[in-house]
Parts: sequence; structure tokens; C-alpha cells
Amino acid sequence: MNKPKVGIVGTGIYIPDQWMTASEIAEKTNGVWAEEAVVEKLGIKKKSIPGDNDGTQEMGVRAALNALENTGMDPLDIDVIIGVGEEWKEYPLTTSALYIQDKIGAKNAWGIDVANRCCTTVSAMKMAKDMLIADDDVHVVMVVGGYRNGDFVDFTDKHMSMMYNLGAGGGAIILKKNYGKNLLLGSHVIADGSLARTAGVEIGGIVNPITKENVDVAYKSLRLMDPVKMKNRLNEVSMPNWFECIDKALEKSGKERKDIDYLAILHIKRSGHQYMLDELGLREDQTIYLEDYGHIGQVDQILSLHKALEEKKVKDGSVVCMIAAGIGYVWAANIIQWGNTQH
Repeated sequence: MNKPKVGIVGTGIYIPDQWMTASEIAEKTNGVWAEEAVVEKLGIKKKSIPGDNDGTQEMGVRAALNALENTGMDPLDIDVIIGVGEEWKEYPLTTSALYIQDKIGAKNAWGIDVANRCCTTVSAMKMAKDMLIADDDVHVVMVVGGYRNGDFVDFTDKHMSMMYNLGAGGGAIILKKNYGKNLLLGSHVIADGSLARTAGVEIGGIVNPITKENVDVAYKSLRLMDPVKMKNRLNEVSMPNWFECIDKALEKSGKERKDIDYLAILHIKRSGHQYMLDELGLREDQTIYLEDYGHIGQVDQILSLHKALEEKKVKDGSVVCMIAAGIGYVWAANIIQWGNTQH
């Protein structure tokens, strides 16, 4: 018996209308980074930052509503909502997927939050596909969430330059069983738990609770907690792991590198982005470099696909490769065959 196929119905995006420019980032580093270096090396012309009402869950709701509007999907047809929004949200220990379920009127859906840092969307799409294949009662899954971890960045911390790009926004992507087009094919995920505590918010958990003495520091304490170990290990394994994820996802999809038409890649420094394109034999017009948005965590891949569809970089027949990485550390890739193609 053939497994059901899973297709992408569409996407939704919410980006706040406030921005931080390269010049402002440079200024916040107290002159350690020049504006030109922020643009040319870090690859940030500007990045989105949250406004007063741009909570993580609320931005997820706005992206979900945008996805419903873009697709014409009835919220009552959604069976599961997988929340991929960050832990930094309006109220700790509330479930973002359930807040979104209520706000969009998806009364028939149950929901669950998953967390894989900036890798969460690609990981959750694999989970959604597996659920759609395995469970006869699940026909439509929405993967949705908001992100604003940039709140925690201390621009005077020289180790944190890799996170100066953290922005804000929300994304949603809807997957449907036997949709017949835009097929989600193979996925592959690799983890290296030896890096689990090399980066994170250092103050505010059980080990280092917030106190009246450290409260001002606590809310800017997203740090590389072991920068030497993290950077050495990433230099050794990060790119190889990414390419293994891409190659394994392609293999599971019956594809090769030469078949990739569009790379939905998270925002990374400019040299890393170019290296990835060169290794995969891709042109610059076969991706979108998010230098006008920054890195909106796990929203990046949805944003990239969303924009690529608008700009017609992805059209019927296009093979899309989504790639992600999250601190902890985890790497992932998936392959999408866009359009009314038979697989």
C-alpha cells in the first residue's frame, strides 16, 4: 500500500514594521564593529525588531491568519497546530499552539509546542509529515510561530557577533495529506548534543535565577557560554553536517544536488552564504539573502519560501531545499517538489 503524500498548501508571514539598521548595530557595539563590516561581513543591511504589541505568540497568530488568507483554508479544517515559536514569549509556561488555536478559530485542532531553536520549523515539518502519514485522523497540520530572541542580545559582547542579526517576526506553513502538489519529500536531521549548553540565556533558569542584583543583566544574557568549545566544534562539523543533511534529504527524495532550483536558507554571515551556494553549484538568483530582515530564527525558511513564491523564483516544477541549524546543536534539510508534479 502506498503511503499518503504530503503537500504544502501555502505560507503566511508577519514582519513588524520597525527596523534596526547596520549603522545602529555598529553604534551599539561601541565602535567595535563598523557599519561597513556589519553590512559586508555579517550581511545585515537592516533587521526587523518588535514593536510594542509584537509578542511571540501574537506574531504567530498574525502569521497564521495571513496563511489562512493566502490559502483560503478554513481554520475548522486544521487538525493539529505545531507551535514553533520561541520560549521567550508573553507568558512563560503557556502553550503557544493553543493560544494560536483559539485566536484563529481552529476549534477542531489540538496543539503542541516543539523547540529546536532556529531549526524548529524544518524539524516540525518532518514531524507534521510523519503525523499526516501515520494518523488517519490527521489531514491538515499548521506549523506556526513567532520569534524575537534578539531582545536578549548584548551588542557589547564581542562573542555575540554571530547573533547581532537576530530579528523578529512570525511564520506559518500549512501541510495537507494527499494535497497533490507542492510535495514535501525527504528530510534529514543531525544533532550534536555535546554543544547543548555552549549557548543560551545564562540567567533566568534554575541554575542562575533572576535576582534583584542581576535583573538588568539577566535580560541581555543570551551568550556563548563556552565560546571556544562552540566555535572550534562548529568550525569542524557545521558545514559537513549541513551538506550531509542536504545530500541525505536529496537521496531520500530521489534527487541530486544538480536538481536543486531554490535554496531556502536561514540568514548567516555573507561568506558562509556564498560558500554554501558555491558548493551546491547555485547562482545568487536561486536563493534570497535575508540581509534586509536579519535572522528571524525558525521563521527564516518560511520567509524565504514565501518571498521566493512572490518573486517567482519558485514556480511549478521547482525543487526547493530548505536548510536550518539551531544552537544545541542541530542541522536539518528538507526537499520540496513545488507544483503539480508527480513523484
